[in-house]
Amino acid sequence: MHANRLDAPFQRTLLAAGAFFDFAASWLDRAEADELERALENELTWEQREIELFGKRILQPRLIAWAGTLPYRYSGQTLEPRPFTPALSGLFALMRERAGLEFDHALVNRYRDGTHSMGFHADAEPELGQNPVVASLSLGAPRRFVIVHKRDRSDRHEIELVHGSLLVMGGTMQHHYRHGLPRTRRLVTQRINVTFRSLLRAPDAAP
Repeated sequence: MHANRLDAPFQRTLLAAGAFFDFAASWLDRAEADELERALENELTWEQREIELFGKRILQPRLIAWAGTLPYRYSGQTLEPRPFTPALSGLFALMRERAGLEFDHALVNRYRDGTHSMGFHADAEPELGQNPVVASLSLGAPRRFVIVHKRDRSDRHEIELVHGSLLVMGGTMQHHYRHGLPRTRRLVTQRINVTFRSLLRAPDAAP
């Protein structure tokens, strides 16, 4: 799987040291996005789990769900294998058809209001491989997404992730940049984010 160049409606932004991201603001039309948001909200089993942050165990400031044939570990927790729901299965097929991207794992985040957020991080788990491609589909309320270089804080990019938009991060992105979804004081409603990954192996398995 690779993302050397995605066709329209994606717009590519080149970053430092071989990193890049592709963004399509209207990857799904409004009707498709509305239907998918309702299906995911109803089909998935939502949890609020503890994660490890700076040596402390805290509740994630969001709800999560997931699906995949292999376990996935991040922030001190392991997500066990979980079957794909009908809506997620259809979405994986759509990713192949419209973006030419193959994935085998989905982590779904549900932000109920502006107090729900995602801290700055890189998707750099060993089981994702050297230069992983990570795709993120947004449904629901618009939210501000921030990308910042790990060393040069002036190298900063902000994107408004809107209903039906798709962001694809590739190249050396996870080596040199962190990304996050900050809290907002604005009155915002629910946002559901589906993050696609490909796992090369289970956590702690030999390369």
